[in-house]
Amino acid sequence: MNAARLIWALVLGLALAQGAHAHRFAPSLLKVTEIAENSYNMVWKTPAQGTSSVPLRPTWPESCEITNTSPAQLEGTGKVSSWQMNCPELGADGLVGDTLGVSGLGANQASAMVMIELLDGRRYQEVLNAEQPAFVVPEEPGTGEVMRDYSLLGMEHIWGGIDHLLFVFGLLLLVGGGTRLLWTITAFTVGHSITLSLVTLGFFDYPVALVEFTIALSIFVLAVELTRTSRHDMLWRNPWWLAGGFGLLHGMGFAGALAETGLPQDNVPLALLFFNVGIEIGQLAFIFLVLAIWYLVRRPLDPWKDRLLPVPIYILGALSAMWCIERGLEVLA
Repeated sequence: MNAARLIWALVLGLALAQGAHAHRFAPSLLKVTEIAENSYNMVWKTPAQGTSSVPLRPTWPESCEITNTSPAQLEGTGKVSSWQMNCPELGADGLVGDTLGVSGLGANQASAMVMIELLDGRRYQEVLNAEQPAFVVPEEPGTGEVMRDYSLLGMEHIWGGIDHLLFVFGLLLLVGGGTRLLWTITAFTVGHSITLSLVTLGFFDYPVALVEFTIALSIFVLAVELTRTSRHDMLWRNPWWLAGGFGLLHGMGFAGALAETGLPQDNVPLALLFFNVGIEIGQLAFIFLVLAIWYLVRRPLDPWKDRLLPVPIYILGALSAMWCIERGLEVLA
């Protein structure tokens, strides 16, 4: 598995190309609550740091009027604004059969969650993206949408969170393949699933800035461990303890992203389950991608392996050290 280290001298360059900051993924959220017949409270939350000059903007039926607009305010990692929408021309069915959407998703390579709660208790949620920037509100909500949407959110989160992917990559470098890889990734999965569930279900809270710092620290510790020449200490012999322990921290990070998105109140366990399923699918896809690249290029890169072997480890250490400093300052602020 040493050849995998060679490959990632190239692949980790993509991390540097994306910038120095780890991406703390959370999709934009449009929450629509019916407060009277054809009258709605609208809350719009979007990341404070955009990725394009094209703004993300909610869209609604042309016949609706917007009143009581509140200016955007910073809240956590996002900007939140609110307003009231009155739609007297929609008739008795209200938004059912009409279209809601978000413009600018393609330019920002972003996704948005739309959550709707009607007076009669019906609740809807839909994930919008560049391919589907709008949707028609159906007459009846479906369980299948919850499973699909939260699986997609889980996959988007793990693929959008470069810090989580770098930790998984570091585990690959540490353990190689075979049963050691299976047990180590399983331990990481169990760890982050435990804290993701406990935090989301409200069993305990945590300081977000401190957890973000410890996630960066976990990658740095892993990078330091990879520089050791000895293969006889406990972490090398039993890497699942390290993976499971740090998995608990990463699970809190996942829970933070899920909290910013929100959960359907009538389907919290199902949404939580499939968000976690999405994370696992994304994680396994990343691992299979690494192994596939390793298989393709291990022979061509073999003559340069001695020079290239340290490179991905140093990049891993440098990025995580920078994140530790950045997030440590946020903790002290």
